[in-house]
Amino acid sequence: MENSTALGIDIGGSHITAALVDLGTRTIIEGSWNRTRIDSQGAAADIIASWSAVISEVFTKAPAGIKHIGIGMPGPFDYEQGISLMKGQHKYDALYKLHVKDLLADKLGIQPEQIRFINDAGCFLQGEVFSGAGKNYQRVIGLTLGTGLGSAVYRDGVANDANRWCSPFKDGIAEDYLSTRWFVKRYQEVSGETVPDVKALIARIAVDDSIPELFNEFAHNLATFLIDFVQAEQPEAIVIGGNIANAADLFFPLLITTLQQHQINIPVVTASLGEAAALIGAASLWYLAFSH
Repeated sequence: MENSTALGIDIGGSHITAALVDLGTRTIIEGSWNRTRIDSQGAAADIIASWSAVISEVFTKAPAGIKHIGIGMPGPFDYEQGISLMKGQHKYDALYKLHVKDLLADKLGIQPEQIRFINDAGCFLQGEVFSGAGKNYQRVIGLTLGTGLGSAVYRDGVANDANRWCSPFKDGIAEDYLSTRWFVKRYQEVSGETVPDVKALIARIAVDDSIPELFNEFAHNLATFLIDFVQAEQPEAIVIGGNIANAADLFFPLLITTLQQHQINIPVVTASLGEAAALIGAASLWYLAFSH
Protein backbone atom coordinates (compact mmCIF):
# COMPACT_ATOMS: atom_id res chain seq x y z
CA MET A 1 0.00 0.00 0.00
CA GLU A 2 1.73 3.19 -1.07
CA ASN A 3 0.62 6.44 0.52
CA SER A 4 -0.95 4.37 3.24
CA THR A 5 -0.78 7.13 5.83
CA ALA A 6 -3.82 8.79 7.37
CA LEU A 7 -4.28 11.17 10.26
CA GLY A 8 -6.20 9.77 13.24
CA ILE A 9 -7.91 12.17 15.63
CA ASP A 10 -9.65 11.71 18.97
CA ILE A 11 -11.81 14.63 20.06
CA GLY A 12 -12.63 14.79 23.77
CA GLY A 13 -14.51 17.29 25.89
CA SER A 14 -11.36 19.21 26.76
CA HIS A 15 -8.70 18.13 24.27
CA ILE A 16 -7.83 16.97 20.79
CA THR A 17 -5.29 14.20 20.23
CA ALA A 18 -3.92 13.58 16.74
CA ALA A 19 -1.24 11.39 15.19
CA LEU A 20 -0.26 9.97 11.82
CA VAL A 21 -1.01 6.28 11.36
CA ASP A 22 0.78 3.99 8.94
CA LEU A 23 -2.10 1.83 7.71
CA GLY A 24 0.34 -0.69 6.21
CA THR A 25 2.01 -1.52 9.54
CA ARG A 26 -1.12 -0.46 11.51
CA THR A 27 0.95 1.64 13.90
CA ILE A 28 1.32 5.27 14.96
CA ILE A 29 4.17 7.06 13.22
CA GLU A 30 6.86 7.93 15.75
CA GLY A 31 7.05 11.61 16.70
CA SER A 32 3.74 12.63 15.12
CA TRP A 33 1.64 12.57 18.33
CA ASN A 34 0.03 15.86 19.41
CA ARG A 35 -2.35 16.34 22.34
CA THR A 36 -3.65 19.86 22.93
CA ARG A 37 -6.21 21.34 25.32
CA ILE A 38 -9.27 22.90 23.69
CA ASP A 39 -11.84 25.29 25.09
CA SER A 40 -14.92 23.30 24.08
CA GLN A 41 -17.14 26.10 25.42
CA GLY A 42 -15.63 28.61 22.99
CA ALA A 43 -17.03 30.13 19.80
CA ALA A 44 -17.39 27.89 16.73
CA ALA A 45 -14.70 29.73 14.76
CA ASP A 46 -12.24 29.37 17.66
CA ILE A 47 -12.89 25.64 18.06
CA ILE A 48 -12.43 24.98 14.35
CA ALA A 49 -9.28 27.14 14.31
CA SER A 50 -7.82 25.27 17.33
CA TRP A 51 -8.51 21.87 15.79
CA SER A 52 -7.11 22.96 12.44
CA ALA A 53 -3.91 24.25 14.04
CA VAL A 54 -3.24 20.85 15.63
CA ILE A 55 -4.10 18.97 12.42
CA SER A 56 -1.88 21.23 10.30
CA GLU A 57 0.99 20.80 12.76
CA VAL A 58 0.76 17.01 12.56
CA PHE A 59 0.48 17.10 8.76
CA THR A 60 3.88 18.86 8.59
CA LYS A 61 5.34 15.48 9.66
CA ALA A 62 3.53 13.55 6.94
CA PRO A 63 4.83 12.47 3.53
CA ALA A 64 3.90 14.98 0.83
CA GLY A 65 0.32 14.79 -0.39
CA ILE A 66 -1.05 12.96 2.66
CA LYS A 67 -4.30 14.67 3.56
CA HIS A 68 -6.78 12.01 4.68
CA ILE A 69 -8.32 12.37 8.12
CA GLY A 70 -10.38 10.10 10.39
CA ILE A 71 -11.98 11.68 13.45
CA GLY A 72 -13.46 10.01 16.53
CA MET A 73 -16.16 12.42 17.65
CA PRO A 74 -18.54 12.33 20.64
CA GLY A 75 -22.23 12.04 19.84
CA PRO A 76 -24.85 12.99 19.06
CA PHE A 77 -23.35 13.75 15.66
CA ASP A 78 -24.34 13.07 12.06
CA TYR A 79 -21.26 11.04 11.16
CA GLU A 80 -22.11 10.72 7.45
CA GLN A 81 -22.71 14.41 6.83
CA GLY A 82 -20.31 15.74 9.46
CA ILE A 83 -22.89 17.84 11.31
CA SER A 84 -22.69 18.31 15.09
CA LEU A 85 -25.88 17.64 17.06
CA MET A 86 -24.36 18.15 20.54
CA LYS A 87 -26.40 20.45 22.70
CA GLY A 88 -26.50 21.13 26.44
CA GLN A 89 -23.58 18.78 27.16
CA HIS A 90 -21.17 21.51 28.31
CA LYS A 91 -19.05 20.94 25.23
CA TYR A 92 -19.11 22.16 21.64
CA ASP A 93 -22.54 23.81 21.97
CA ALA A 94 -21.34 26.46 19.51
CA LEU A 95 -21.04 23.80 16.78
CA TYR A 96 -24.69 22.74 17.06
CA LYS A 97 -26.14 22.02 13.59
CA LEU A 98 -22.99 23.31 11.86
CA HIS A 99 -21.32 21.43 9.00
CA VAL A 100 -18.14 20.65 10.92
CA LYS A 101 -16.76 18.61 8.02
CA ASP A 102 -17.08 21.52 5.57
CA LEU A 103 -15.75 24.10 8.05
CA LEU A 104 -12.69 21.98 8.83
CA ALA A 105 -12.02 21.16 5.18
CA ASP A 106 -12.25 24.84 4.29
CA LYS A 107 -9.85 25.85 7.05
CA LEU A 108 -7.37 23.09 6.10
CA GLY A 109 -7.62 23.70 2.35
CA ILE A 110 -8.74 20.14 1.57
CA GLN A 111 -11.92 18.53 0.19
CA PRO A 112 -14.72 17.55 2.62
CA GLU A 113 -14.49 14.01 1.15
CA GLN A 114 -11.03 13.72 2.73
CA ILE A 115 -12.53 13.79 6.23
CA ARG A 116 -14.42 10.87 7.78
CA PHE A 117 -16.06 10.64 11.22
CA ILE A 118 -16.73 7.78 13.62
CA ASN A 119 -18.39 7.68 17.02
CA ASP A 120 -15.74 8.12 19.72
CA ALA A 121 -17.06 5.23 21.82
CA GLY A 122 -16.73 2.87 18.86
CA CYS A 123 -13.32 4.25 18.00
CA PHE A 124 -11.33 2.42 20.67
CA LEU A 125 -12.81 -0.91 19.54
CA GLN A 126 -12.24 -0.06 15.87
CA GLY A 127 -8.55 0.40 16.69
CA GLU A 128 -8.29 -2.76 18.79
CA VAL A 129 -9.86 -4.83 16.01
CA PHE A 130 -7.70 -3.20 13.35
CA SER A 131 -4.37 -3.74 15.07
CA GLY A 132 -4.75 -4.75 18.72
CA ALA A 133 -6.38 -7.33 20.95
CA GLY A 134 -9.42 -7.82 18.69
CA LYS A 135 -7.49 -8.55 15.50
CA ASN A 136 -8.69 -11.41 13.28
CA TYR A 137 -12.25 -11.37 14.66
CA GLN A 138 -15.29 -10.37 12.60
CA ARG A 139 -17.70 -9.67 15.46
CA VAL A 140 -16.44 -8.22 18.72
CA ILE A 141 -17.88 -6.40 21.71
CA GLY A 142 -15.75 -3.98 23.69
CA LEU A 143 -15.99 -2.30 27.08
CA THR A 144 -14.02 0.54 28.61
CA LEU A 145 -14.12 0.36 32.38
CA GLY A 146 -13.05 3.60 34.07
CA THR A 147 -14.68 6.79 35.31
CA GLY A 148 -17.66 5.73 33.21
CA LEU A 149 -18.68 2.61 31.31
CA GLY A 150 -18.13 2.63 27.55
CA SER A 151 -19.53 -0.14 25.36
CA ALA A 152 -19.15 -0.81 21.64
CA VAL A 153 -19.99 -3.42 19.04
CA TYR A 154 -17.84 -4.22 16.01
CA ARG A 155 -19.49 -5.92 13.06
CA ASP A 156 -19.45 -5.59 9.25
CA GLY A 157 -16.15 -3.74 9.44
CA VAL A 158 -17.22 -0.88 11.68
CA ALA A 159 -17.54 -0.29 15.42
CA ASN A 160 -20.48 1.58 16.92
CA ASP A 161 -21.44 2.82 20.36
CA ALA A 162 -23.56 0.14 22.06
CA ASN A 163 -24.70 2.72 24.62
CA ARG A 164 -25.24 0.13 27.36
CA TRP A 165 -23.87 2.27 30.19
CA CYS A 166 -27.42 3.30 31.08
CA SER A 167 -29.08 -0.11 30.76
CA PRO A 168 -31.08 -1.08 33.88
CA PHE A 169 -28.91 -3.12 36.27
CA LYS A 170 -29.64 -4.25 39.83
CA ASP A 171 -30.80 -1.16 41.77
CA GLY A 172 -29.70 1.34 39.13
CA ILE A 173 -27.91 1.35 35.80
CA ALA A 174 -24.89 -0.63 34.59
CA GLU A 175 -22.48 2.28 35.03
CA ASP A 176 -23.30 2.47 38.77
CA TYR A 177 -21.77 -1.00 39.20
CA LEU A 178 -19.10 -1.14 36.50
CA SER A 179 -17.05 1.99 37.04
CA THR A 180 -14.52 3.54 39.43
CA ARG A 181 -17.28 5.05 41.55
CA TRP A 182 -18.65 1.61 42.41
CA PHE A 183 -15.24 0.56 43.82
CA VAL A 184 -14.91 3.82 45.78
CA LYS A 185 -18.44 3.59 47.20
CA ARG A 186 -18.29 -0.14 47.94
CA TYR A 187 -14.92 0.10 49.65
CA GLN A 188 -16.22 2.90 51.84
CA GLU A 189 -19.22 0.72 52.80
CA VAL A 190 -17.02 -2.27 53.59
CA SER A 191 -14.10 -0.57 55.34
CA GLY A 192 -15.16 2.96 56.21
CA GLU A 193 -12.07 4.13 54.31
CA THR A 194 -12.00 6.48 51.34
CA VAL A 195 -9.84 5.85 48.25
CA PRO A 196 -9.74 8.07 45.15
CA ASP A 197 -9.60 5.30 42.56
CA VAL A 198 -8.94 1.65 41.75
CA LYS A 199 -5.18 2.18 41.56
CA ALA A 200 -5.18 3.34 45.19
CA LEU A 201 -7.27 0.30 46.10
CA ILE A 202 -4.76 -2.11 44.54
CA ALA A 203 -1.96 -0.38 46.45
CA ARG A 204 -3.65 -1.45 49.72
CA ILE A 205 -4.34 -5.05 48.74
CA ALA A 206 -1.43 -6.44 50.79
CA VAL A 207 -2.78 -4.91 54.01
CA ASP A 208 -6.54 -5.30 53.48
CA ASP A 209 -7.99 -8.71 52.67
CA SER A 210 -11.45 -7.26 51.95
CA ILE A 211 -10.14 -5.90 48.64
CA PRO A 212 -9.89 -9.24 46.74
CA GLU A 213 -13.52 -9.85 47.79
CA LEU A 214 -14.44 -6.53 46.19
CA PHE A 215 -12.90 -7.62 42.91
CA ASN A 216 -14.82 -10.91 43.11
CA GLU A 217 -18.05 -8.99 43.54
CA PHE A 218 -17.09 -6.79 40.59
CA ALA A 219 -16.34 -9.90 38.48
CA HIS A 220 -19.84 -11.25 39.19
CA ASN A 221 -21.46 -7.93 38.28
CA LEU A 222 -19.44 -7.74 35.07
CA ALA A 223 -20.30 -11.32 34.12
CA THR A 224 -24.01 -10.68 34.71
CA PHE A 225 -23.83 -7.57 32.52
CA LEU A 226 -21.88 -9.39 29.77
CA ILE A 227 -24.23 -12.38 29.59
CA ASP A 228 -27.05 -10.21 28.19
CA PHE A 229 -24.66 -8.27 25.95
CA VAL A 230 -23.17 -11.49 24.49
CA GLN A 231 -26.58 -13.06 23.94
CA ALA A 232 -27.73 -9.95 22.07
CA GLU A 233 -24.65 -9.58 19.85
CA GLN A 234 -23.18 -13.10 19.54
CA PRO A 235 -19.57 -11.89 19.35
CA GLU A 236 -16.48 -14.03 18.73
CA ALA A 237 -14.48 -12.17 21.40
CA ILE A 238 -14.74 -9.57 24.17
CA VAL A 239 -12.16 -6.78 24.47
CA ILE A 240 -11.94 -4.93 27.79
CA GLY A 241 -10.06 -1.64 28.18
CA GLY A 242 -10.07 1.41 30.44
CA ASN A 243 -8.15 2.00 33.68
CA ILE A 244 -9.87 -0.78 35.62
CA ALA A 245 -8.63 -3.31 33.04
CA ASN A 246 -5.11 -2.66 34.40
CA ALA A 247 -6.24 -4.81 37.34
CA ALA A 248 -7.48 -7.60 35.05
CA ASP A 249 -5.59 -10.32 36.93
CA LEU A 250 -7.74 -9.54 40.00
CA PHE A 251 -11.10 -10.13 38.30
CA PHE A 252 -10.59 -11.87 34.93
CA PRO A 253 -10.23 -15.44 36.30
CA LEU A 254 -13.58 -15.34 38.12
CA LEU A 255 -15.20 -13.40 35.26
CA ILE A 256 -14.17 -16.05 32.73
CA THR A 257 -15.24 -18.95 34.99
CA THR A 258 -18.63 -17.33 35.57
CA LEU A 259 -19.16 -16.76 31.84
CA GLN A 260 -18.22 -20.39 31.15
CA GLN A 261 -20.84 -21.53 33.65
CA HIS A 262 -23.32 -19.78 31.34
CA GLN A 263 -21.92 -21.55 28.25
CA ILE A 264 -20.00 -18.47 27.10
CA ASN A 265 -16.61 -19.77 26.04
CA ILE A 266 -15.30 -16.97 23.83
CA PRO A 267 -11.95 -15.23 24.46
CA VAL A 268 -12.00 -12.32 26.94
CA VAL A 269 -8.92 -10.16 26.37
CA THR A 270 -7.55 -6.86 27.65
CA ALA A 271 -7.17 -4.02 25.19
CA SER A 272 -3.54 -3.70 24.08
CA LEU A 273 -3.18 -0.32 22.36
CA GLY A 274 -3.92 2.09 25.21
CA GLU A 275 -4.50 5.67 24.12
CA ALA A 276 -3.38 4.85 20.60
CA ALA A 277 -6.48 2.70 19.99
CA ALA A 278 -8.80 5.62 19.21
CA LEU A 279 -6.29 7.28 16.87
CA ILE A 280 -5.57 4.06 14.99
CA GLY A 281 -9.30 3.31 14.89
CA ALA A 282 -10.14 6.71 13.42
CA ALA A 283 -7.36 6.54 10.80
CA SER A 284 -8.37 2.98 9.85
CA LEU A 285 -11.58 4.39 8.30
CA TRP A 286 -9.30 4.92 5.26
CA TYR A 287 -7.80 1.44 5.19
CA LEU A 288 -10.13 -0.06 2.58
CA ALA A 289 -9.98 3.05 0.40
CA PHE A 290 -6.19 2.72 0.23
CA SER A 291 -5.91 -1.02 -0.08
CA HIS A 292 -7.78 -1.33 -3.37
